[in-house]
Amino acid sequence: MFCPFCQHTDTRVIDSRVSDDGSTIRRRRECEACGERFNTFENAELKLPAIVKSDGRREAFDERKLRISFDRALQKRPVSAEDIDVAVRGVIHALRLTGERELPSLRVGEFVMAELKKLDQVAYVRFASVYRKFEDVQAFREEIERLERDLPGLEGLQLPLLDAAADKAKK
Repeated sequence: MFCPFCQHTDTRVIDSRVSDDGSTIRRRRECEACGERFNTFENAELKLPAIVKSDGRREAFDERKLRISFDRALQKRPVSAEDIDVAVRGVIHALRLTGERELPSLRVGEFVMAELKKLDQVAYVRFASVYRKFEDVQAFREEIERLERDLPGLEGLQLPLLDAAADKAKK
């Protein structure tokens, strides 16, 4: 490893630590020539599939875009940054598990919806309304009813979607 200060080719590792999530190793190094110390970070470089857009364009997967999608859906919702990080990692993990070299963007959207469904029902409906291109109130109502049917185990853990659902929960 080259020293970033004097460009000497010999540095030694003083300390190594694994990050909290276990995906990165931080190494503290010291240059043998000038004595300066610096950190390096080591993580596995895994190739994620290319994303095929609906118009046929292909582009490299961009974690930043994925995070922006989560942030938009979860705007002003009571979800912690740690939970969002876990959801983003969940989508990335699902992408890796496919083993595909290319994936349609619609499939990525399905992975995002699955994570949002676990995190926050309102965020899920927000994302679904854009993803599925809802045209009217009836489409929202149908998605909310589907969500309520699919998630009976989450009842009481999240705020209800509609006032009627709140009234039903009180009875």
